[in-house]
Amino acid sequence: MSETTAKRNIQRLQRAIVDGLEDVKAQDIRVFDTSQLSPLFERVIIAAGTSNRQTKALAASVRDKVREAGFPKPRLEGEDNGEWIIVDCGTAVVHVMQPNIRSYYNLEEIWGQTPVRMKFGAAKPVTPTKAATAPAAGKSAAAPKASARRRAASASEGAAPKVQKLEEKPAASGKKRSASAPKKKAIEISAEKPAAAPKRSVAAERSTHGASSAATGARAPAKRTTTPRS
Repeated sequence: MSETTAKRNIQRLQRAIVDGLEDVKAQDIRVFDTSQLSPLFERVIIAAGTSNRQTKALAASVRDKVREAGFPKPRLEGEDNGEWIIVDCGTAVVHVMQPNIRSYYNLEEIWGQTPVRMKFGAAKPVTPTKAATAPAAGKSAAAPKASARRRAASASEGAAPKVQKLEEKPAASGKKRSASAPKKKAIEISAEKPAAAPKRSVAAERSTHGASSAATGARAPAKRTTTPRS
């Protein structure tokens, strides 16, 4: 195995170990390069757990992450007690300890000559200066107003077609009813009763009566008056 491949493998292994510790929220994780101190392993990783239950969970999480990364299954020691659990991953050894045990044995003094820099957890957000925050605050304050206006405009646009549809439906139904109503009435009248003659008003009747009487008077012959002879 070449040196570059060995370095990549150890980097992948230490990354898998740290991920397993962070998944169970281990405290004060430290990674040290021990290739110059011991020929048996190249990394020593130390982490703390607040209780026996957490230390056991940390050791189990490291074991699972190492196996998922494609490495052989690690060996565990000290699970029965839970105060100090050693996870032997071959080229890396993990010490999961409770805070009082860790401070008493102080493994950092033995193996901590060459610390390894790694990224732990999520990146911290950069705090902007006051000059940078002032315009940002103005923009953030104006953003909700603009979004509220857009929502109101979109709501009004979306509601307008609904109102039009509701107004159009009664108009169409009214037209249909008005168009169909005369047909039904006409059919009923023609089927049941004959159309009645239009009624004349009193003035019309008087005028016709006067005209007829005048006509008869004009046509009637004048009576001859005979004077008696003496």
